Amino acid sequence: MNSIYLCKAGDVPENGVIQVTPPGFDDGIAVYRLEDGFYATDDMCTHALVSLSGGEVEDGVIFCPLHGGAFDIRTGAATEFPCTRALKTYAVEERDGSLFARAD
Repeated sequence: MNSIYLCKAGDVPENGVIQVTPPGFDDGIAVYRLEDGFYATDDMCTHALVSLSGGEVEDGVIFCPLHGGAFDIRTGAATEFPCTRALKTYAVEERDGSLFARAD
C-alpha cells in the first residue's frame, strides 16, 4: 500500500477544506479537518465540474458552491440534490504533522 503526501496538517483550517494536487493527479483532492479528524475526497463535484474546496463545510457536509448540492465528507455520499453520485474518498493518515492519503 502506497501513501501520497497531501499537505501539512496545520495547512487545513479547523472545520474547513483546502485543495491539494499531488503529483500524478490531474484533478485536485479536497482535504478537510473536522472535529474528529482529517478526511479527503475528490475535489470535483460529481454533478457539475466545479471545485468543492470553494464550498462551505457544515456539520460534516461539503456544499457545492455552484448548485448547492452536498456530500457527506466522511463517506462521500451525495446528501443534497442535484448531487446524486458519491465522491471518491481517501483514507487519511497523520504522521509527524503531515497528512498522507492511502493509495489502494
